[in-house]
Amino acid sequence: MGIDLSVEDVTKNFGAFTAVRDVSFAVAQGRFFSILGPSGCGKTTLLRMIAGFIEPTDGRILIRGSNMAGTPPNRRPVNLIFQHLALFPMMNVAQNVAFGLQRRKEKKADITRKVTDILARVGLPGFEKKKIGQLSGGQKQRVAIARCLVLDPAVLLLDEPLGALDLKLREQMKVELKKLQAEVGTTFVYITHDQSEALVMSDHVAVMNNGRFEQVDTPRNLYARPKTPFVAQFVGENNAWQGTVVERHSDGVSIKTAQGQIFKVESASTPEPGTTVAIFIRPEAIIISPDENTDRFNRLTVVVKSILFDGANSRMLAKPLNGNGEAELTIALPQNRQYDHLNIGDRVEVGWNSRAISCFEGS
Repeated sequence: MGIDLSVEDVTKNFGAFTAVRDVSFAVAQGRFFSILGPSGCGKTTLLRMIAGFIEPTDGRILIRGSNMAGTPPNRRPVNLIFQHLALFPMMNVAQNVAFGLQRRKEKKADITRKVTDILARVGLPGFEKKKIGQLSGGQKQRVAIARCLVLDPAVLLLDEPLGALDLKLREQMKVELKKLQAEVGTTFVYITHDQSEALVMSDHVAVMNNGRFEQVDTPRNLYARPKTPFVAQFVGENNAWQGTVVERHSDGVSIKTAQGQIFKVESASTPEPGTTVAIFIRPEAIIISPDENTDRFNRLTVVVKSILFDGANSRMLAKPLNGNGEAELTIALPQNRQYDHLNIGDRVEVGWNSRAISCFEGS
């Protein structure tokens, strides 16, 4: 499988400010690659460099092996979809999709054939004569994608294209975009600040922070095995503590939190006693009323402070007993009705396996 996009040690400076710093990655042909990060982290600047609107200060960008240095946007084998799509409202669907082909001065018969074919591939057969104002948000999204894909780009760049949609449509379009990308086989590079979009759709995700890639991995590994505290906090929900290593074991360490709790952490890394660490535990890894015969659990008695019902995403907020100043724990509530009896003020024991904790040196 060939490499459609290769970014090598790319840096972009704007005066004294470095927006992108020493970023490298490669995207194989036909893959869905997402760049995930908060606003201002440099992801849009990086995408605009790939598209050719900005030149890197240092480094190289190669598309299918060709160095793009000095190549203007209209001569790069990429297309870019913005959040607001930029469809032409005075044109019908076919005219919008055909626009780029007409600019290339292709034959009318070829344009008609290509437009018909691409509309069928994106699930809009027979939509040629419809006006843009007659389409739903999801249909407009597909027209914008068709307008780009009809030009047969090596890479399709998507700059937060679902951001303007309402929540329900956005959830639907995440699945549709993933299915569409698999169907057409074009390489997608997608930027977003929405972790759910990145995790659901992508083959690989790069988590970006302050101009750098913190981790590039599969969605599953990003969630289950974060490599930095930023990734642990940004990807998914986490409970966090600061602590100090008090004892080393053959398979991990014991950590004393700032509130005096002692937790065991299984880890390949065993920092020296006295080392300051940050530890994280996912809400769904915390078990309510764990089996007392299970000795691999860290345990706490907590007081229920709030029940947040949200269907399958329902959670309980709880405070460790005698945990003055300690942050509330967020604990996932399985919707099997086993915990319907819990009320605010109840005391309950919770626990989690020592292997479920992510641990990082430093605060």
